Amino acid sequence: MLAKIQSATVVGLSAIPVTVEVDVADGLPGVTIVGLPDPTVRESKERIRAAIKNTQCAWPQTRITVNLAPADVRKEGSAFDLPIALGLLAASKQLEPACFADVVALGELALDGTLRPIPGALPVALGLQGKKFLLPAANAPEAAVVSGASIYPIQHLHQAIAFLKGTEQIAPCAGTEKKFLASDYSDGLDFAEVKGQLLAKRAIEVAVAGGHNLILMGPPGAGKTMLSQRIPTIMPEMSLQEALETTQVYSVMGLLSPQNPLMAVRPFRAPHHTISDVGLVGGGTNPKPGEVSLAHHGVLFLDELPEFGRAALESLRQPLEDGLITVTRVQGTITFPAQFMLVASMNPCPCGSAGDPARTCLCTPSQIQKYRSRVSGPLLDRIDIHLEVPAVPLADLTGDGHGESSALIRARVAQARASQRERFKEERGLFCNAQMRHRHLKRFCRIDSQVKDLLKKAIQKLGLSARGYDKILKVSRTIADLAGSEEIGVEHLAEAIQYRALDRSTWV
Repeated sequence: MLAKIQSATVVGLSAIPVTVEVDVADGLPGVTIVGLPDPTVRESKERIRAAIKNTQCAWPQTRITVNLAPADVRKEGSAFDLPIALGLLAASKQLEPACFADVVALGELALDGTLRPIPGALPVALGLQGKKFLLPAANAPEAAVVSGASIYPIQHLHQAIAFLKGTEQIAPCAGTEKKFLASDYSDGLDFAEVKGQLLAKRAIEVAVAGGHNLILMGPPGAGKTMLSQRIPTIMPEMSLQEALETTQVYSVMGLLSPQNPLMAVRPFRAPHHTISDVGLVGGGTNPKPGEVSLAHHGVLFLDELPEFGRAALESLRQPLEDGLITVTRVQGTITFPAQFMLVASMNPCPCGSAGDPARTCLCTPSQIQKYRSRVSGPLLDRIDIHLEVPAVPLADLTGDGHGESSALIRARVAQARASQRERFKEERGLFCNAQMRHRHLKRFCRIDSQVKDLLKKAIQKLGLSARGYDKILKVSRTIADLAGSEEIGVEHLAEAIQYRALDRSTWV
């Protein structure tokens, strides 16, 4: 007898429907699984056999063939355990095939029949709306953030069987997207703890207000890492669309928990400098998202930027420019989202003392040039704000004064972002000034003749590229937003120009 039940697999961040066909026929006992299964899927027959027996159901002593259609899409992971088990029970007449109508089942089975969580439940719920989903109880809150989805949490195989037979009622998991959205991020950190560094705080406020990339260069102990770690505390709330996009990435990687089924706060990722280019931007034999995608709509912090591998750094060019990363393999091309704010820090030289009046630099000019050249000009050109962070003066370090709190800075950032949302309300996928394309600059960053003359002089003196020109206009637009100005003034442009301290004309 033949039975069919719907399931799904996730390729990239997209859910692909999969029909699980189970046929029980006369012949020598055995199980054959076809349809491009990976080793995890092929091994599922042993888990399913034990789970069915431990659920007091009968394992048919016949020839069993399982087909995962479409056959040209590779199937990986343990999510097919539950649908194969249910299909096998229906094919052996222990369940009615009619009870599978509009049902999508996913879940990994333990040997005792308990369901374990799987990655990718949210993309499946988003991609196959209108169905009834049987999911492990640990995945149910994650999928239930999709409005209108019918998510039934299953603890055990016998519970799924009883539900399909109609002998046990299971209440669908209740949950809406907005229920899980948080208002802030603190983690016990606050900008009030940072002594001095008023210019750096201002530059960070501008960067966050417009979503601009930022690099901090200064001696060890100047507070670069301390400042960077507090950036999430002043970032604006995530919109519902941003939260769902980010959560899909974490769902595919299996990084969500039932307690936090939606990425309510903007992510802050800080990978070690030994990370590979695949780990940073994603990829692999079966492509998975990398750190740039895990930082989607959040912050990617690269501490000690020149210590990262050259291949890893150069792989950042596409996501910094396009807001996405495209991974091409023989099986096809997969695109992952990567709209993140890059925050990088570095020393001015290998010993870290160049330009520090209190310390003597022991590096030769060639050593300094070699160190700085690890960060290529094209990569640096894609970073909006370059800032030199000096050592903290002793008076500021030992003083009792406190700077502005994160809450105050965050209020100004939120007001600037509100202006940007209003400005871009008719532009699809545009959330902040840093994401503007050249066509947007012509419309939203108009400047008068006086501002234009100053910009021309800056381009000639700094040797700015066309990309650098665009970056200055975007940062100027953000500074004007913080000032509550509809027009970009000379003072706004002048401040933006001073944030280009490390352009290629001086980066030697």
